[in-house]
Amino acid sequence: MTEPASSAAPAPGEPPADGVAGLLRSWKADALSGFLVFLIALPLCLGISIASGFPPFAGVMTAVIGGLVVTLMMGSPATIKGPAAGLIVIAVGAVEELGRGDAARGYRLAIAVVVASGLLQIVFGLMRAGRLGDFFPAAAVHGMLAAIGVIIAAKQVHVALGVKPQARDPLGLLVEIPRSVIHANAPVATIGLVSLAIMFVWPHFKTAWAKRIPAQLVVLAVAVPLGLYFGLDSSHDERVLGFHEQHVGPEFLVKVPEQLSSIVTFPDFSELLSATSLKYVMMFALVGSLESILSSKAIDSLDPWRRKSKLDKDLIAVGVGNTLAGLVGGLPMISEIVRSSANLQNGGRTRWANFFHGAFLLGCVALMPGVVHRIPLAALAAMLVFTGYRLAAPKEFVSMYRVGRDQLTIFVATILATLATDLLVGVAVGVGVKLVFHLARGVKLAHVARSSHELSKDGDRWTLKVRNAALFTNYLSLRSHLERVPVTERLVVDLRETYFVDHTVLAHLEALRAERASGGGALEIRGLDAHRAASPHPHAVRVRAAATSEVG
Repeated sequence: MTEPASSAAPAPGEPPADGVAGLLRSWKADALSGFLVFLIALPLCLGISIASGFPPFAGVMTAVIGGLVVTLMMGSPATIKGPAAGLIVIAVGAVEELGRGDAARGYRLAIAVVVASGLLQIVFGLMRAGRLGDFFPAAAVHGMLAAIGVIIAAKQVHVALGVKPQARDPLGLLVEIPRSVIHANAPVATIGLVSLAIMFVWPHFKTAWAKRIPAQLVVLAVAVPLGLYFGLDSSHDERVLGFHEQHVGPEFLVKVPEQLSSIVTFPDFSELLSATSLKYVMMFALVGSLESILSSKAIDSLDPWRRKSKLDKDLIAVGVGNTLAGLVGGLPMISEIVRSSANLQNGGRTRWANFFHGAFLLGCVALMPGVVHRIPLAALAAMLVFTGYRLAAPKEFVSMYRVGRDQLTIFVATILATLATDLLVGVAVGVGVKLVFHLARGVKLAHVARSSHELSKDGDRWTLKVRNAALFTNYLSLRSHLERVPVTERLVVDLRETYFVDHTVLAHLEALRAERASGGGALEIRGLDAHRAASPHPHAVRVRAAATSEVG
């Protein structure tokens, strides 16, 4: 998940009705938006499934469940539920580690893990873990997402070139890219490179009609005819642009089962209590929940009506959806940022847009499986390479550097640790590096887990005095005090008695300032004049000059 570039325009009147009333009043707008989101979702669901080591239609089943079932219970008014590229790394790792060379068995064991992780997410929601997204430091979260992007791109670039790599680990896949370029399958690579070019170029067309057509749809409109031109539906040798003849065939197209009933696969729970399974249960549950929470919060900022998601309720709904998806062989789902933002851009008004997107996906799979079979795998891989690039784009590194060299160090450390190990270890390393920086700057161990707060009211103004250190590790306590003040009232956060304020806390306070402004209230931050910033960025770490010398 990446943060949206900008927020939406001011609210255009009263928010749309929810529930059945919302369906009756907004069904035309939601059906149109659901259809346009379906056009984006179909190729992404297929591509994410294949990249995850799952059958192609596993992701579509997940999105159908996310639309037709989860819509009825979700706590966010505008998000689209479905499989996400951010979970590819975990899914493919589960299939490979659990299967130990047997992909079919690994898949059945992996969907058992999906079921268990869904149940765990329900527990998270009941325990009000929706605040999970406020705990992890921003640099570590962005580092995790960037690492996911690198891994996705490193794996899918070989598919886009029509080459099967020898390496399996992320670093090996990166090193092997030049070899795959040299030995690229020219017909398949042509489709992949043309598709990738479209993904990069199409967003730069600013005409009204171009903005209404998703880049993914343009890719399919070009890639499917190219696949027919190169005859990918039959095994033969093909020559392109003077290259020597190379083999092409149906293995480079999406594989469609002969009977749709065969897409349902039941999980194998025989190894659910093994250490490997439990590791992936935690990874699916934690990373999926974190991504879903962050996506919902980002979409709230884009919502023209500034509606607030009920994150705990939404987490329970996603957990129910993942439990059901795993029981029939589907991928895990989250509140997906790209499809959700497209929903708002296309005029989606209520949760029913998510329902319609699921219904259109179900209709497509049931009525047009032959069309799906014509989609080249190289085109789907190109879409995922583009997704990976966006997660790990150079601007992400520049953004972290502007906040401070320490934040860039945390960001890069998280990426490298994730590439070398796995997501949980990578995030843990990022958190650990940030704590080391804090301790080096003079933060006392006694203040890592808690700080002192005093909330008072004088007339129409509330004041929250914060003492000691305001850190990502103790922000949840600070937030609990902030939540006691109605969003429509004026709140002053006084930081004069702190000797240390970190980047994550300042970023959260800035988000709360915008939220309170849109709700009719106000939030003012005071008391940082005596603090020294690690960089000119407004969210840079602040250390009171008399407390400690600056590090980094």
